[in-house]
Amino acid sequence: MGSTRPLRLLAAGGTIAMRGEHAVPALDAAALVEAVPGLERFGPIATESLRQLPGPQMGQADALAVALAAAAAAQHGDGVVVTHGTDTLEETAYLCDLLYAGEAPIVFTGAIRPASAMGADGPANLLDAAAIAAAPEAADLGAVVAFAGEIHAARFVRKVSSTSPRAFGSPNAGPIGRVDDGRLRLDALPARPMTIPVERLDGRVPIATSALGDGPETIDALAAGADGLVATLFGAGHVHPAVLAALRTAAARIPIVATVRPEQGRMLHATYGFEGSERDVRATPLIPAASLSPAAARIKLLACLGAGYGPDEIRAAFAEDD
Repeated sequence: MGSTRPLRLLAAGGTIAMRGEHAVPALDAAALVEAVPGLERFGPIATESLRQLPGPQMGQADALAVALAAAAAAQHGDGVVVTHGTDTLEETAYLCDLLYAGEAPIVFTGAIRPASAMGADGPANLLDAAAIAAAPEAADLGAVVAFAGEIHAARFVRKVSSTSPRAFGSPNAGPIGRVDDGRLRLDALPARPMTIPVERLDGRVPIATSALGDGPETIDALAAGADGLVATLFGAGHVHPAVLAALRTAAARIPIVATVRPEQGRMLHATYGFEGSERDVRATPLIPAASLSPAAARIKLLACLGAGYGPDEIRAAFAEDD
């Protein structure tokens, strides 16, 4: 299989680059390429080591640096592969999708098992990611995640298993394709999100998750000093009336995006009439975005704040997620 575009591997760390009895960072970008037989069929692969961090240690500034580097490389026509820790991979991938509007694909991947483990999954994932990044039919995919043979749109992907090699899924939409025997098969083309010109990612946006018996105190505490808030509601957009009152008060000061706890998320419009139902939520300044996971909604709100968006622009940016 020949590559139709040059490939670039950007390494940000994660389990795919770890070795040892107790896995620790060990492999940079060049070493990752050297360790995977079969990558040579794609021709010379340019490499760059951006970070060497486990997923939980990635910060907001790190994620923005990785996303901007990937977007810059892809804008020059390279098919880009980004290796990343799986714990926060979905957030950096979605951030990249939000700020990138080019044609060349950006493919995020990683591993659940360290490079030194029996049955390490990193090499297969890396081969699949390279096959996607090189394939002509991957044009205009934006940022995607390649894992365990499946391809997921960055907007919908979530880490769904802590330890299984099939660690990622898209509960709201399903995978958009697969890689079989090194060949890309696309079953759907994801709609590209509205591009957001992110200049910084330094806001403070906590996530408040609804739970049985919770009161407004949690909202009051999290909203204090925050630049924005993600409120994860029950079911199809339901919340205790006292909590909704606290959210309404906080939304007069900061933008609050409302998503839901179920992985296959939707917010209804007018099915229920009890106090705190979706009709009451939609009557407040809260911004509905139930198709996004709480983590994705947070990244998008951070991106909007980092682009200097005002209230109307933020609401318009999330309209595609309701």
